[in-house]
Amino acid sequence: MMPKTALSQSVIKTLRCPDGKRKIEYCDTQFPGFLMELRATNPHVGTLYLRYKNERGKTQYAKLGTTAELTIPQGRKKAKQLKARIMLGEDPRAETKKRKATPEFARFVEERYLPYVKVRKRSWETDVSFLKNYLLPVFGDSPLDHITRRQVVTFHQALREKGLAPSSCDRQLMLLSYIFNLAIQWDVAEHNPVKGVKHFNADNKKERYLTQDELNRLLHVLNTDHNRVVCQVILLLLSTGARLGEALKARWHDIDIPARQWRIPAANAKGKKTRLIPLNDVAVKLLDDIWQQCGGHEHLFISQQTGKPLTTITWVWHRLRQQAGLPEFRIHDCRHQYASMLVNSGRTLYEVQKILGHSCPKVTLRYAHLSQKTLQQASNAASTALEQIAFTPVDAP
Repeated sequence: MMPKTALSQSVIKTLRCPDGKRKIEYCDTQFPGFLMELRATNPHVGTLYLRYKNERGKTQYAKLGTTAELTIPQGRKKAKQLKARIMLGEDPRAETKKRKATPEFARFVEERYLPYVKVRKRSWETDVSFLKNYLLPVFGDSPLDHITRRQVVTFHQALREKGLAPSSCDRQLMLLSYIFNLAIQWDVAEHNPVKGVKHFNADNKKERYLTQDELNRLLHVLNTDHNRVVCQVILLLLSTGARLGEALKARWHDIDIPARQWRIPAANAKGKKTRLIPLNDVAVKLLDDIWQQCGGHEHLFISQQTGKPLTTITWVWHRLRQQAGLPEFRIHDCRHQYASMLVNSGRTLYEVQKILGHSCPKVTLRYAHLSQKTLQQASNAASTALEQIAFTPVDAP
């Protein structure tokens, strides 16, 4: 039988857990269901509860706080408010279970997110790097439902203040948002705190196009430097518009010289779809030269040091572009240069889209200003013809 008493600040000081008992409950006579539990292990601090019956008629306990945190009047008031919400259909136990079930950000990433993306996202290793260096140190110990928009905004701004490029700061936001969207999809979280946080939106879609003199200097270096393998990689990029990863992973069985086609397998393509790159005369001659040098290997490009497929060209490319006087010309700019040559020769943006393998026409529109230059040149050709007629003196009759 649980003892009953009118709980008050003075009364609880006199209550004790009887000898031989592990715990005891003292029920309040002023508000039924409100009670204080005392344990033998901590006889001077009680725990206040509301005892109630759930919708199935089962007795449940909702913790209100300890007597070190709440006075008896405060606890009784809290019990009345909670009971009113229960009568309206709220289930405190369900809310408590839900909070306990919400994992910390680090645990969710380790147990759910990374196993999911490792088999679906080719850039998952980049995600691991971002998580390790930026996201986990800030949000790792926080339960998903405790991370607020204010914290996200502060995190985003702090990255910029530390000197991270605007586009890199925005990439952290995009990764964080993607993780939360998956958590919502899997019923682990209810809201995405990244939603509504403004990106810096720095323009990182800059392209570097070579003048004819600059292109001549680069080609001279590529045709004379002693590191023939890396030079041939760059020449293939310039003559096909392929991505660096596609070139380094290229195998001879994907090259069809008679059909003048290079097949990019879905596994190597950015859009995860097989595509064909047409091979022009320069590319065909280059491939013939490469075959003469190392045609016995499965891959096109073999490291001169290891004898294995080439995996990186970063340091050699840095030296080559410095030698050509083009320190700011990036590897990916070879792809832009190829596109510019197509557009400036009169090819349509649709043709450029198909050759480069853009899945969306919007991506190809970055070259629209080049097509305007070509149109202007065409217009000037008409102007020249008109000038010859319009400004040629006509003999009077």
